[in-house]
Amino acid sequence: MPVVRPSDAVVHEMHGARFVSYATPATGSRELCAWRGEIPAGTRAPAHTVSREEIFHLLAGELLITLDGAPHRITAGDTVIVNAGATLAVENPAAEPAVSWVATSQGLEATLADGTRIVPPWAN
Repeated sequence: MPVVRPSDAVVHEMHGARFVSYATPATGSRELCAWRGEIPAGTRAPAHTVSREEIFHLLAGELLITLDGAPHRITAGDTVIVNAGATLAVENPAAEPAVSWVATSQGLEATLADGTRIVPPWAN
């Protein structure tokens, strides 16, 4: 289906954040996945290593992104390019929620520090 309406998006929740998936194989995308991330104030997601490149664009709010151990404070309008194999941690230390738009190729997996592998349903 070439048009995915908000009512067609699928919502997933993990690590205190909400992922609203729009572009997936289930909605007709053949190569890419894209979702809106909603990160509440005070949320700290665990560091994870990604198997595919991600493009992370912040629509609203501010976040502390730690990429391969280097912290970066980002604000609305900033884009972070996360290369495959990079380790990423996302934290919202602000008092307001943050909203992001993320795109990647299908098949993304994330590996936590303890070796746990996560196959996010919003990216597959």
